[in-house]
Amino acid sequence: MTVSQTPPANDFVRWVEEKSDAVMADIGDKFPPATSGVDALHAETSSQRIEEVLLGHEQPDDALLEELAALEDAPPLSDAELERQALESGGEDADPATPE
Repeated sequence: MTVSQTPPANDFVRWVEEKSDAVMADIGDKFPPATSGVDALHAETSSQRIEEVLLGHEQPDDALLEELAALEDAPPLSDAELERQALESGGEDADPATPE
């Protein structure tokens, strides 16, 4: 495509937004919001699931925003700590003797 054939940036932005909206609608249909039962409360937070916010089913509450801010402010894990966690987890078969 030559420069003269390249669509204007605003056309591309509009196309990306349309595709994004279509994907979000499709995902929302496949994964409806959990409004009751155990799935409504997730271990990530005491009151809200991150999936519900990302899919646009809910607005983030203050507790979720505070938790995300704390994660952003946390120091990065060292390579040694990441290695320790990987070896400790045991991987898919949950056997620490055979870490992935």
